[in-house]
Amino acid sequence: MTERWVLNASPIIVLARIGQEHLLRALTNGVMVPRAVVTEIEAGPADDPARHLIAEGYLTIVEAAPVPEILAWDLGAGETAVLSYALSKPGWMAILDDAAARKCARSFGLRFKGTLAVVILAKQRGLIPSATEVLCSLLNTGFHLDENVIREALSRTVGEKLKKSRPKAAGNTPYLDRYGRDLTREAREGKLGPVIGIHPR
Repeated sequence: MTERWVLNASPIIVLARIGQEHLLRALTNGVMVPRAVVTEIEAGPADDPARHLIAEGYLTIVEAAPVPEILAWDLGAGETAVLSYALSKPGWMAILDDAAARKCARSFGLRFKGTLAVVILAKQRGLIPSATEVLCSLLNTGFHLDENVIREALSRTVGEKLKKSRPKAAGNTPYLDRYGRDLTREAREGKLGPVIGIHPR
């Protein structure tokens, strides 16, 4: 099946962070990135791998004039450009993760996928050995997606399981974070008993 994708920033950024940006071209017969999306990526950290992809000309950049009907949804500039392009170019699929943008796409009957669906499609086409491993890598780099949604999608589409929970954010003391107690927090919440040697005044 011929697929042509117009990309928002999120899928590019998160897949580039884990070295899987090639999936965006391997899965399609054409891929475009609106200029507004490029602007958002270039505003990110200087060492962001997605910025290097843009600088190297890895992805084709296209101008996408905002469509008034899409502008009325008051989305971000990148999401507006992606959906405007998809609306004006029948046959192009929007690749984005933003919930409001996906709701907008549904209202116009536009086809769309998120990063989760891209990874699952890559597994189905034999481009990666494990969708679970790629998704765990995404979660570990800060990609926000409900684990229950991931588990259900993996089980239903490729028969895989999410083997481990997303690690909780920790500070610079991982062992203390894991095994210690936050006595200050417990004291504020009234969970500590009287301390020997300390008398109330």
